[in-house]
Amino acid sequence: MARLLIVHHTPSPATHAMFEAVRDGTRADGIEGVEVVATAALATTVPDVLAADAYLLGTPANLGTMSGALKHCFDTIYY
Repeated sequence: MARLLIVHHTPSPATHAMFEAVRDGTRADGIEGVEVVATAALATTVPDVLAADAYLLGTPANLGTMSGALKHCFDTIYY
């Protein structure tokens, strides 16, 4: 079974609602054979990333770039 990892930083109600809509969309009719794992950006680990076949990244646009939490995630897992 394919594994989709959703890494998210959702500090506001609007970004959290977007995350929930995306996660709910992964359960839509016709989508089968995909295990969905969602982790907060600050809790994502290297094993989470290595075990995934695909990724969705959710972040607010802070001054036109990703959030510090998502950047920290990349800094932590990249080697």
